[in-house]
Amino acid sequence: MKWFLILWAGPVLLLTSWYGLSYYDMSFGFFMLTRHTHDLVFQIYGKILGIPPETIPPLVARAIAFDSLVVFAIVAFRKRRQIAAWWHRRQASRSGAAALPSDESLSNAP
Repeated sequence: MKWFLILWAGPVLLLTSWYGLSYYDMSFGFFMLTRHTHDLVFQIYGKILGIPPETIPPLVARAIAFDSLVVFAIVAFRKRRQIAAWWHRRQASRSGAAALPSDESLSNAP
């Protein structure tokens, strides 16, 4: 699961870092971080896709948001027993009732 999250977060962070730095022309001496390269990349993608270049960043942002929801849903599904135990303990502590079994006993369940 750790590698799954790393392999998802790595490209997302790389893309958003490049986009933010190149959009604001913070090149630090690197050609890939200049605004000229930023515009050129989106012109090329626009020609390949047949759409205006200024419509690509919102599409990419929506795709990243959707992918993030899918990744977090997978993580939540894998951790559902721990999340349920936490929720029951939280509700029990609010109502003053005895808490349900801890995470450790649930993680050993089949």
